[in-house]
Amino acid sequence: MMLAKDLACLVEESSHKDERKVKSRMELKRSIELRVKKRVKEQFIDGKFRNLMVNVIAVPITLQDAYNCIKLNSNVDISVKDDSICFNSLAKELLDGSFDVGEDTVSFSTRGVAKEVLILPNPKMIIVQEAIRMVLEVVYRPHFSKISHGCRTGRGHLTALRYIKKQVSSPSWWFPLILNKKVDANIIAKLISKLEEKIEDDQLYVIIRSMFDAQVLNFEFGGFPKGHGLPQEGVLSPILMNVYLDFFDQEFYRLSMRYEALHQGDDKDEDKSHSKLRNWFRRQLKENDLKCTTNDNSGPRIYCCRFMDEIFFVVSGSKDIALSFKSEIVDFLKNSLRLDVDDEQTGVLPCDGSNGSRFLGALVKRRVQEGPATSAVHKLKEKVRLFASQKQDAWNVGCVRIGKKWLAHGLKKVKESEIKHLADSGSTLSKVSCFRKAGMETDHWYKVLMKVWLQDIKAKAAENEESILSKYVAEPALPHELKESYYEFMKCADEYVSSETATTLALLPNSSSNSGSVTITEILAPTDAIKKRLFRYGLTTSEGYPRAASLLVLQDSIQIIDWFSGIVRRWLQWYQDYDNFNEVKLLISSLLRKSCVRTLATKYRIHESEIEKQFDSELCRIPSIEEVEQELTYETSYSHPFDNDEALMYGISYSGLCLLSLARMVSQSRPCNCFVLGCSVAAPSVYTLHVMERQKFPGWKTGFTSCIHPSLNKRRIGLCKKHLKDLYLGHISLQSIDFGAWK
Repeated sequence: MMLAKDLACLVEESSHKDERKVKSRMELKRSIELRVKKRVKEQFIDGKFRNLMVNVIAVPITLQDAYNCIKLNSNVDISVKDDSICFNSLAKELLDGSFDVGEDTVSFSTRGVAKEVLILPNPKMIIVQEAIRMVLEVVYRPHFSKISHGCRTGRGHLTALRYIKKQVSSPSWWFPLILNKKVDANIIAKLISKLEEKIEDDQLYVIIRSMFDAQVLNFEFGGFPKGHGLPQEGVLSPILMNVYLDFFDQEFYRLSMRYEALHQGDDKDEDKSHSKLRNWFRRQLKENDLKCTTNDNSGPRIYCCRFMDEIFFVVSGSKDIALSFKSEIVDFLKNSLRLDVDDEQTGVLPCDGSNGSRFLGALVKRRVQEGPATSAVHKLKEKVRLFASQKQDAWNVGCVRIGKKWLAHGLKKVKESEIKHLADSGSTLSKVSCFRKAGMETDHWYKVLMKVWLQDIKAKAAENEESILSKYVAEPALPHELKESYYEFMKCADEYVSSETATTLALLPNSSSNSGSVTITEILAPTDAIKKRLFRYGLTTSEGYPRAASLLVLQDSIQIIDWFSGIVRRWLQWYQDYDNFNEVKLLISSLLRKSCVRTLATKYRIHESEIEKQFDSELCRIPSIEEVEQELTYETSYSHPFDNDEALMYGISYSGLCLLSLARMVSQSRPCNCFVLGCSVAAPSVYTLHVMERQKFPGWKTGFTSCIHPSLNKRRIGLCKKHLKDLYLGHISLQSIDFGAWK
């Protein structure tokens, strides 16, 4: 009986194992979206989704789920009951059409004559936008093209760069395209027509149009990098941009099939043309897997990678084909999609050029990778060069030591010549002593003799004193066989190091089979742009040395350390797959850690060494290079796939530098709650947001930035301690802040 009870308990425990497991906030967000997905799928009738506004969006439970997603993005516990928003009344307003988009917004403007106005949504409007976003994600996510990588499940900036690096074979020409256009009536009409292909819901389109009319839905091509810490970007912008640019994705496939599959080569055989067409379809089905592609090198190959409105093309073929393809693509973007294309600044460049091309802030270049035999030869040359350098240093040190002993011996002989019973009347010193002035000191007389000797050997042409001692003192005294052996060895070593690699390879066995070099694509982080950004934020001097961040001095020491720790972790995670990651690690980790120490030293007015001793355990929060490598390995191997999903983490993984300074402490006479959406905790302090760079400053093309609208400069926000730490460490983004709370 006891055994049966124990077995029953084991079965019960295993059945409730998943229920007891604590889910991460991204797992919770994914489960919420799955519930919404089920409701959306129920509205699929006769090949279209119908009445989504009435049956899905304007439903209290969906609005509650949308609010929970917002709270999860803000790292707020969704189990805590929040009665600040009545979802029943909000759903009723949406259904009867009384929901006024203009009333649920707040506007900001810059100071000066040329005012720039920014309109942000209030919490109710954000909830509606989030509900619409979840519905549109369910409808369009399965239909997006594989060339689209921006803000999609399982895709992101790393997958886009990885595609260019590993999936593009034999590139000849490449070029990016820069889109520039503010949304107008033509684009909105074309976007609505695209939505109508799969969704039949007039009420949904009315509210989307009203958001555009109220300018609360910010949707601009090329205005700023999408999702890079920008609070002015609504949650609907990414999905709507992907929906609109799906026109481009379809046109690209049409053009690529025409250029690749139907391109007429030298052979006009009809069967070969059909073979090309079959090969093209096979490549598309196999996700352009290089291991599965067929051996078809007779026709051109065209690749495309799109991250939101940043597009990169690669052409494997002649330059005429690349220019013709670019012309057709630009015409389509201008005439069909009504977008402005700055094609003059993005010319077609050869892939084997030394300058490379820019995409997502990274430098894309081609580099010749040495074969195993060539690499072995270069390693051997380096060892020979190092060994010869060590022998040369030892030879020079020995000669200098002999020369210095010769000088000491000469001074000794001069002193002996002054002693009568030790002096040699027949020596040279005795013969030249007649030129010695009366009363001249021994050291002075010795210097005069050395000066005459230096003039005799013409020492002015020598590089330094050590070379004089080696050439004119030590080496003439060494055995002739020793000198010949040394110089012969140095000559042979120099000839070997300076010899051609091909000549050396010819001496190796089986050199023809293992010496082949291959050309690979490199993705390089913009280290110069990173240095400029550190200087712009006051973390380094103009010479590149770390300095104290004056705007952070008034904050607590733990908050200062958290800010630096968050910057290090986010930047290193962003650049983890870049080929010059080791250089970026050394640059970011060393500079920011030293800047943090100097900021604390300025705050407490003590020496930096004392700061490192006093805050030794706290400074460990700023990861070292080895700790970052271990964390990245652990995240790759053991982290849940939802934790790094850029579609679920939109606005969080892209949050860049956000610089806050302490404005005032909150008192009873001037209370303030936390500005983070969904948080009702009292804020102990108010902080000032600083816009450190212009919105369209060229430095934002680093791939990881935090350009903020100038109208938000010097705006004050209240933050509780938890969310200040979350913002600094990158657990939330500026999109989670309700900037209209003051109003």
